[in-house]
Amino acid sequence: MKHIHPPPTEDIIKDYLYKWKTLEKYVVQESSINLLFNKLCPENKNIEDIMLKASVLNDFYSTNIFDVFTVSKHILDCNIDHDLENKDENLVNKIALVDIKGKTKNFYSFASKYCSHHRPEVYPIYDSYVDKMLMYFKEKDKFYSFIKEDLKKYNRFLKIIRKFQHHYNLENFTLREIDVYLWLAGKDYFQKKYK
Repeated sequence: MKHIHPPPTEDIIKDYLYKWKTLEKYVVQESSINLLFNKLCPENKNIEDIMLKASVLNDFYSTNIFDVFTVSKHILDCNIDHDLENKDENLVNKIALVDIKGKTKNFYSFASKYCSHHRPEVYPIYDSYVDKMLMYFKEKDKFYSFIKEDLKKYNRFLKIIRKFQHHYNLENFTLREIDVYLWLAGKDYFQKKYK
């Protein structure tokens, strides 16, 4: 079967990274988020800072967090700064599972974004486009053996991204750059159809 999307090469990744820099909306959005996460509210010790960050991520990324206060309180209760500092791979799943009105919700994509904006070199972002691209290349090139559910277990997701990076000789790129490529390429090739 033919590739819909060509296997990633250094040149293809560089092209996508260049494209990323030309997308003014996303560049300004990321710059704003970085200011918030790294300069204005770098810690997670009070609910106000966490709510600001969660609200901005929810708005910019449309993560559908319908109860930002409860999610923020959960993050506060998780006491995550030590885990972020120590690059704890289980942190995303720890943040993701939130009890809202007696029901456990899994805000996995949001949690990966929250951690990534604190430590982009450590925590790549999971979203539906990244998922589709990794599954696509798994089927096409057999770069690593995993099942779709593994992508929702963050330590497995990280291993899959690293195997992807190694298989295609992309070690010169950071996890964040690989993440940007997978997201943009996924948007190009698996664009959601809205009615």
